[in-house]
Amino acid sequence: MEGAEGLYEIRVKESGNIFRVFCFFDEGKLVVTINGFQKKTQKEVEKALRIKKEYEVEK
Repeated sequence: MEGAEGLYEIRVKESGNIFRVFCFFDEGKLVVTINGFQKKTQKEVEKALRIKKEYEVEK
């Protein structure tokens, strides 16, 4: 599921719980996973976008 600014969410269901991991593609060849959590909030989305931007600046 694609979200804001190229951010994707991977969902994993285990024993009735849903875990989420944010990730993005680096030049379409590398998947960069950036953080995982159990409940999605706007705070988690903002954190993922911040980490993605930091990665792109450092690269």
